[in-house]
Amino acid sequence: MIKKMSPSESDYDIPAKNSYRMVILGSTKVGKTAIVSRFLTGRFDEQYTPTIEDFHRKLYSIKGDVYQLDILDTSGNHPFPAMRRLSILTGDVFILVFSLDNRDSFREVQRLKRQIHETKSCLKSKMKEHVDVPLVVCGNKGDREFSREVQREEIEQLVAGEDKCAYFEISAKRNENVDKMFRALFALAKLPHEMSPDLHRKVSAQYCDMLHRKSLKSKKVKESGGGGEAYGMVTPCARRPSVHSDLMYIKEKAVGGGHGKDKDRCVIC
Repeated sequence: MIKKMSPSESDYDIPAKNSYRMVILGSTKVGKTAIVSRFLTGRFDEQYTPTIEDFHRKLYSIKGDVYQLDILDTSGNHPFPAMRRLSILTGDVFILVFSLDNRDSFREVQRLKRQIHETKSCLKSKMKEHVDVPLVVCGNKGDREFSREVQREEIEQLVAGEDKCAYFEISAKRNENVDKMFRALFALAKLPHEMSPDLHRKVSAQYCDMLHRKSLKSKKVKESGGGGEAYGMVTPCARRPSVHSDLMYIKEKAVGGGHGKDKDRCVIC
């Protein structure tokens, strides 16, 4: 039985190596928020509301370990280039979304893919020479086949020759290939496949002690097999970290001891 409780996020004590950020990029009206909604709630909202920037956080208990996944749903207008660069720098995995019935949105994905690699290469001096970026390109609105403007051949050319890049044609509206896409993304990033929305039990904030630090660190829980099932919880009222926190995140995840001022220059260069 899952005990009713609502511990604060600080109680989870999630190690940095188990904390990740997923960034969703693309033009306006291509379905980025619909994909995020499918991931978090399994639902699709017919009503369109323009996104400025939405931040979500999901916590997992997987085989006795705790994971944190931050989800950044970005604006298609990118009015602040420096913030867009910061979003890319803090991203660990990426979803680039275009609409199959809109060629301009595909051109934007081509540009974004180049920008991700160029921005990540800003860290080259502190990392290995080749920067691998786990990334999935999504052709959304597959339910509009008759108004298709982007052909599969040119999309496959975009992702060809990259080990950590894949392409999926999906329909967020019909929920077609969405779970398959997330499973592939987490596999590319070598993250637990149980993070996919169809591979874990969803629990609410009121019933979440399976995610609590003390329970998960208990040898008794692990040895009895109680940590074998995967759980996921969307944290309520998650707030976007400050710029300073993001810079520290970049330093800890990607640089490993570099100077914060170097990161400041990287963001605005």
